[in-house]
Amino acid sequence: MTTASDPSYPAHWEADVVLRDGGTARIRPITTEDAGRLVSFYEQVSDESKYYRFFAPYPRLSARDVHRFTHHDYVDRVGLAATIGEEFIGTVRYDRIGPDGRPASAPADEAEVAFLVQDAHQGRGVASALLEHIGAVARERGIRRFAAEVLPANNKMIKVFKDAGYEQKRSFEDGSVHLTLDLEPTAESLAVQRAREQRAEARSVQRLLTPRSVAVIGVSRSGGGVGAAALRNLRDSGFRGHLYAVNEAAATDLLDGVRAYRTLGAVDAPVDLAVIAVPAGRVPEAVAACGEHGVQGLVVLSAGYGESGAAGLDRQRELVRQVRSYGMRLIGPNAYGVINTAPEVGLNASLTPAPAPNRGRIGLFTQSGAIGISLLSALLRRGEGLSSFVSAGNRADVSGNDILQYWYEDEATDVALMYLETLGNPRKFTRLARRTAAVKPVVVARGGRHTPAGHVVPGTRLPDATVSALLRQAGVIRVGTVTELVDVGLLLASQPLPAGPRVAILGNSESLGVLSYDACLAQGLRPGAPQDLTTAATSADFRTALAAALGSAENDAVIVTVIPWVNEQEPQDDLADALRDAVAAHPGKPVAVVHVELAELVDALSPAGALAPRTRPADEDEGGYARPDVRIPAYPAAERAVRAVAEAVRYGQWRRAAADAGQVPEYEDIDEAGAAARLAALLADVGEGVVTLTEPDATALLAHYGIRVLPTVAAPTADAAVRAARSLGYPVALKTTAPHLRHRADLGGVRLDLGGEADLRRSYEELTELLGTPDELLPVVQAMVPRGVDTVVRSVIDPAAGAVLSFGLAGVASELLGDTAHRLVPATDRDAAGLIRSIRAAPLLFGWRGSDPVDTPALEELLLRLSRLVDDHPEVVGVTLEPVVVATEGLSVLSASVRVAHPPARTDMGPRTLPSY
Repeated sequence: MTTASDPSYPAHWEADVVLRDGGTARIRPITTEDAGRLVSFYEQVSDESKYYRFFAPYPRLSARDVHRFTHHDYVDRVGLAATIGEEFIGTVRYDRIGPDGRPASAPADEAEVAFLVQDAHQGRGVASALLEHIGAVARERGIRRFAAEVLPANNKMIKVFKDAGYEQKRSFEDGSVHLTLDLEPTAESLAVQRAREQRAEARSVQRLLTPRSVAVIGVSRSGGGVGAAALRNLRDSGFRGHLYAVNEAAATDLLDGVRAYRTLGAVDAPVDLAVIAVPAGRVPEAVAACGEHGVQGLVVLSAGYGESGAAGLDRQRELVRQVRSYGMRLIGPNAYGVINTAPEVGLNASLTPAPAPNRGRIGLFTQSGAIGISLLSALLRRGEGLSSFVSAGNRADVSGNDILQYWYEDEATDVALMYLETLGNPRKFTRLARRTAAVKPVVVARGGRHTPAGHVVPGTRLPDATVSALLRQAGVIRVGTVTELVDVGLLLASQPLPAGPRVAILGNSESLGVLSYDACLAQGLRPGAPQDLTTAATSADFRTALAAALGSAENDAVIVTVIPWVNEQEPQDDLADALRDAVAAHPGKPVAVVHVELAELVDALSPAGALAPRTRPADEDEGGYARPDVRIPAYPAAERAVRAVAEAVRYGQWRRAAADAGQVPEYEDIDEAGAAARLAALLADVGEGVVTLTEPDATALLAHYGIRVLPTVAAPTADAAVRAARSLGYPVALKTTAPHLRHRADLGGVRLDLGGEADLRRSYEELTELLGTPDELLPVVQAMVPRGVDTVVRSVIDPAAGAVLSFGLAGVASELLGDTAHRLVPATDRDAAGLIRSIRAAPLLFGWRGSDPVDTPALEELLLRLSRLVDDHPEVVGVTLEPVVVATEGLSVLSASVRVAHPPARTDMGPRTLPSY
C-alpha cells in the first residue's frame, strides 16, 4: 500500500503546471488514498469519453478497476493525476510491457499509455501536460517508447500524440490506430514543449492584466489604508470593467462610490481579478473565497510574509499552495500592484495614485515596490508612458520569467525594463531573455548582487561577473543603476537601433562636445570630431547641422549638445521642433540630446511635449502642433547620453549576430555511448555527493570526446624520474602535483626544458630540498610541448544556471584580475569564437606586439568538445583543463581535473513546471 507519506512515494514527480488557458493545475502520482477521488472523477466523465478510453460502453468502474488504477509500484506501473484542489480533472497511466504486449518488468523498455480527461476541462491542454510528465517519469524508469491504442474517431487524443514532437510510428490495426512514440527528447519535442510553456504562461499573465472585473478585498469604511487606496486608483484611473469593494463591515451599498459587498460570495457576477489588502492572518480566508467564486488571479498587497522572517516564509509557501489549489495565479505577496494602460482596459490595480501613467511602449517589471515608485516617477518626469507595469513584491508565484513570456508576444510593448533582485531560475531566464531580445530589447538592473543575511530573496552561487556575461550572451542589456535603466529604456523606446559605432557630435558648446567625445571613447564608440555651432547658433542652425549629420553615410548615431543662450533667448520648443524636423527628414539613425539646465527642452522633446501646442505657430498644414511621431530623449549629462547610445550600439550588434546564432558542431570521433558507459561504471558504487576522478579515469573519459591530455609519469625518486624521462624522451618538465603547489610555477614547483639526466637530477634535488619530500610534493615527469600561450578552460554546473563554459589566460590575468569569459552550454561555434575574443587579454592570442598568433581554431574546437561532453552527460559536474598551452599550430592539455555525480532526476530538458515553494 503506497500513500503520499510512504518512503517509496516519488514526491519529486509532483509539479504545478500552467495550462493552455492560463489557469493552473497540480500533477502528482496517484496513491491508494485516491480511490474516492477516482470514482468521483469517473462519474463526471461523459459516456463518449469513457467509450474512447475503454473502446466499449463502460458506465462505472468496478472495485477491481479502482484497485488497479490506484495501486502502483511507480516503476512498471505508474499513474498520474492532474488536480485542482482535491478534484481530479485528468489521469494518465502507463504499464510496462514486453515484446509480446504482456505486462513485464525491466529491462523491457516499452509501456502502454492511456489518458482520460474530464469533459469540462478538455481543450485546456491537460492531456498535453500529462504526456510531458508521464514521459519524463518513463524515461527516469528506463522506458524508451510508449505504445497507445486510439479509436480513429478520437481525434483530440490522436492530436495530443501527433503534436508532442516525438518521433512516432502510426498504423491501423483491428479497427484502432496504433501509435508508437520514441520518448527520447528531440529538438522538435523540446520546441513544442517550450512553445506550449510560452503560450500558457503568457496567457496566465494576460488574464491578470486584462480583467473584465476587479474586486478589492479589504476596503476600509474610513477611506484610509492600502485597500481603499487601491480602490480609488482603480476608480480614478478609468478602469473599463466592473469594480467591486468588499468589506465584511460594509453598512452601505457604496464605498468611495463603488458598489460594496460584505463578502465576495455576495457579488452576483464573475470576478476575474481580486486585489487583497487584509492582514496576513486573514488572507487565507480571502483566498478561499476567491477560489470558490472562480476568480482567475490575485494581487496580494498584504505584507507579513517572506520579508518578515522564517515564520513569514512558511506562511508564504502555504499561500502559494492554497492559491494554486484553486487554479489561480498570484502576484505578490507584499506587492505594489499592476498597471495596464491599454485604452480598452485602463487598469491601475496598484498603489500608484491616479492618474495612471500615460500609454507608452515600455513594459516595466520590478520586485521592489520602492524601486517601482522610483522608476515610475522617473519615467513620468521624462514624459514617457508605459504599456504595462508589474511590481511583484516577494514574487512567490508570478515572476520576471512569466512577464517575459507575456511581453514576448505583446504588440503593445517595444522595450522590456526589469529591476531584479534575483533571476529565480537563471537557466530559464536566459533562455527566455535570448528569445525576447531577438525581437525587442530587454534591459535589466540587478539588485541583491551581495545578498545580506536574512534577506528574503536568495542569490545564485555564480559570481556577479559570470551572471553579467551570461546575460550579455542572451542579448540582455545589463545596467548598473535604476537611473541607467531609465536612460537606456528611453532611447530604445524612441530611437532606431544604430547600424554601427560611429557617432557624430554637434552643438553650441565646445566643452560639452569634448565631454561627449571623451565619453564615446570610454564606451568603445568611434566619435567624429565635435562640430561646434558656437553659442550664437539658432534653431535653424541646429536643424541644418543635424540634418547633414543624419544624412551622412559616415555616421551611425548623433549626439546633440545644447547649453542655454546667453543673450537672445530662443524658445526651447522652437529648438525641439527644429530637431524633430531634421530627424523626420532623415529617419533611421538614433539621436540623443545632452543639455545643461534646459528643462523646457526636455519637456518639449518628450512624447507629451510632442503633442503640446507650439509656442510659435507652425506651418498651416501642420495644424499648430509638433510632430507627434518623432521623440528624442534628452539627458542632463554627456556620460548618460553616451552610455545609452553605446548600449544601443552593442545591442544592435548582438541582434545582427543573433540572426545567425551558429551551430553546435558534430564530431565523428566523439564516442557518446562509450562515455556514458564509463560514467555509469565510475558511479556504480558512488552514493550522494561529488567525486573527483583519478587522473587515469579523467584522461580516459575526456578521450571519448577527442580531448587528449598529455600523460605524466610519477617520479617518487630521482631514479624513477630519469626512467620516466628516457621513456618520454628529452626535453622534459618536472612538476609537483601536491594540491598546495599545483599550477603554482611562481613557487618554484615547475622546472621546464630539462635536456638531460644531469639537469633532471639537479632539478629534482633542488625541488626536494626547497619544497619538501617526494611524498609531500608528488613529483611527475612530462614531455615538453611547443611554446605558446598558457590558458585555462573550465566548465562548472551551477544548480540554477546549468552548465557554464569559461575561458581565460592562466595565471594572474584570470586569477587576480578576473579576466575570464563565460558562455552557457551548449555552446555554438559562434559562442566559442566570441568566448576567446571577449577577454581583455585576447590580443595575446592574436599576435600582440609582433608575436606569432596562436592556433585559435584548435582552441575553439577544444571548447566545443568540452561543451558537448558536459551537455551530453549531466553526470559531469565540473571540468578544469589547466594549463592548455596553445601554440602556433595545435594545443596541448597538460592537466585535467574532472568531477562527477549522479545527475538530478529532472533537468531543464524535463517537463514544464512552475517553481515549487
